[in-house]
Amino acid sequence: MTMNKFHYHNPVLLEKSICALITDTNGIYVDVTFGGGGHSKEILCRLSKKGKLFAFDQDIDSKKNLINDRRFFFINSNFKHLKKHLNHYEIYKVNGIIADFGVSSYQLDIPSRGFSMIKHGPLDMRMNKASDLTAESVVNNYEEKRLYKIFKEYGQVIKAKEIAKKIVSHRKTKPIKSTTDLVKVLEKSISKFSKYKNLAKIFQSIRIEVNNELEIIKQLLLQASELVKVKGRIVCISYHSLEDRLIKNFIRSGSFDNLDNRDFFGNVQKPFKKIGGLIVPDINEIKKNKRARSAKMRIAEKI
Repeated sequence: MTMNKFHYHNPVLLEKSICALITDTNGIYVDVTFGGGGHSKEILCRLSKKGKLFAFDQDIDSKKNLINDRRFFFINSNFKHLKKHLNHYEIYKVNGIIADFGVSSYQLDIPSRGFSMIKHGPLDMRMNKASDLTAESVVNNYEEKRLYKIFKEYGQVIKAKEIAKKIVSHRKTKPIKSTTDLVKVLEKSISKFSKYKNLAKIFQSIRIEVNNELEIIKQLLLQASELVKVKGRIVCISYHSLEDRLIKNFIRSGSFDNLDNRDFFGNVQKPFKKIGGLIVPDINEIKKNKRARSAKMRIAEKI
């Protein structure tokens, strides 16, 4: 088994996540966020010859990290199409699904992808480079009210109204084309004392909108409730509160709004039960991998 390394981040919470995921070494598992293949490689190391792993990633660049193993199947697609692609392989039930959400270190480190606020590049931010909507389109074409809503809901940005107004005012005279263009427009509206934190929230908000990230997580969790076998597991690693809230609510109540999903007789209908509590990286992992510092992992078992 071999894997080409292509400057991707070290997999977060690797040991704990894979230990929690695998309940049957002969089983079928899915890594819906393949990236550099770190989690996938570890899964394959622990599966028997009968086991199988299906890996999803919408980013074409991730194909450079493919694993040479007959038990491994790669699908270059967004995980919102999970059921459709697995059905193509005549897979209707799986033993576990792992998801490591958010943008990868590789995507952040490549200026041409436009994810980073500290690297000059085009305003892109597409995880799937074939998608139509870009960050440039959001920044230059969205109405002021819509920009405000994105900043407020997806980033809890301070002065969200002022920032949306500033962007709209600036683009009337000159389009905002690059990451550095956007930073220059924003700098006058944000506090110098929390500059990078506020910029990160704004960039995060735009990225979530471009990639429809929260809606796609919902679609994944709903499909997982149908695909995962009884006693099978889902393992979700998230990096900001909006993602984590969706996961926590769905595990707890079977819904995304923290309201119990009840049947006609008043019984709570939920597909999963939580296994343990919230798991975060220890200080040693954070020292080795800065990306891990905001990671939160939740584990659930199919009822």
